Amino acid sequence: MPPASTRSDGRPVLDPKLSRPAQVAEAIKHYIVREKLQPGDRLPSEPELIERFGMAKGTIREALRLLDAQGLVKSRTGPGGGTFVHEVSPERATALLANYFYFKDLTISDIYQLRRVLEPELVASLAGTLPPRVIARLREIVATYAEPAMTDDEERDQHIATLGFHKVLADQSSNPLLSFLIGFMLTILTDITVYRRLYTPINRDLWKRGLDYHLRLIEALEAGDGSAARAIMKAHMQTAQPLMEGQEAFSLRRFIKD
Repeated sequence: MPPASTRSDGRPVLDPKLSRPAQVAEAIKHYIVREKLQPGDRLPSEPELIERFGMAKGTIREALRLLDAQGLVKSRTGPGGGTFVHEVSPERATALLANYFYFKDLTISDIYQLRRVLEPELVASLAGTLPPRVIARLREIVATYAEPAMTDDEERDQHIATLGFHKVLADQSSNPLLSFLIGFMLTILTDITVYRRLYTPINRDLWKRGLDYHLRLIEALEAGDGSAARAIMKAHMQTAQPLMEGQEAFSLRRFIKD
């Protein structure tokens, strides 16, 4: 977001600690917000930016490259070309944030600490609001793990599918921040599950309990019972965390042994 401080003429107060290109990039973000530009709107031309900021062409171009790397603008060449405001996609935002956490060594406990808070409230808000197509989609996903896995590959696919069940629910939230946060956690959890092979050894208890919670959750959501949906998801998270932590501990012992 742009700096909060502005001059009397509306121009932002730039941070002198930043490089010149970074200062210009921040100023352009301020301009986008001030002018209420939307994705697809054209930014001023390069000569106009040079005149506006009193900077050299190279500085302006570097500033635009910084914004492009952040996913906030896109440049097109040829007739009708220029630099345009660009909306960062959820996939891009997730990838950028995942890079930050790449070296943080997140644990199952870290993730479930948030899941236990956010997901019960999510489903409580969704009860009675889901269209039939979404209920049908949830049933389709559950059908993919209606029977226990017989191989490690099947177990891995079922773990991914169960997290997909939760992602479908997150996508239905009218709160974009809540939807993104839960979706991001599920992406991280999916990656951790696969990379650390948390799906092995096959855990029938985890599968059986998860399936039961998902089936009962669909019934509560369809019936519009928010209290029941919240209670089911809360119990689901409380049950799943220690079971997944057990999978994580096994994976760690296997890693040390190897």
